[in-house]
Amino acid sequence: MPAQTCSPRPALSERGIGGYTGAALFVVCAAVVALVRRRKYTEWADRAARAGKFDFLQDRAVTLRNWRRANRWWLLAAFLVAVGSSFALPGAGGPALAGVGVGLWLKAAWLGRRERRDDALLWVRTDWAGTGHPVGKKVKGYRTTGTAAGDAVPGGARRRR
Repeated sequence: MPAQTCSPRPALSERGIGGYTGAALFVVCAAVVALVRRRKYTEWADRAARAGKFDFLQDRAVTLRNWRRANRWWLLAAFLVAVGSSFALPGAGGPALAGVGVGLWLKAAWLGRRERRDDALLWVRTDWAGTGHPVGKKVKGYRTTGTAAGDAVPGGARRRR
């Protein structure tokens, strides 16, 4: 009779299943996040008005910081769900969260390419963004400035000096 090794089973399913599920979730999450609301952004960019003298424009880094502060409990819950899912499907939750991050990066790169093509930076007015919701119900559209208007470059990155 062959000797059997006694290894503890780490989860409800095998690691291979979790790995394949994680890879599929990565691709699906990245695609969904990258493509969601793209039509809304395109419409806003097409009908964007030139920023007026009294418009308060907010840097994307500030908007992102405000969004993170407003949604930190949701981000913590997503992290805990990813950790908790490792008991059922090891290696599936982390790639899903990574897919969301890649999708957001792809969306930002797409907006940056559009800004370069149009040679205009897209902004959301501070009073419309509120507490860090750059595409919330209060936001009515984008404002534009030229690329030489400030210290930002297309895509929202800081201008290197």
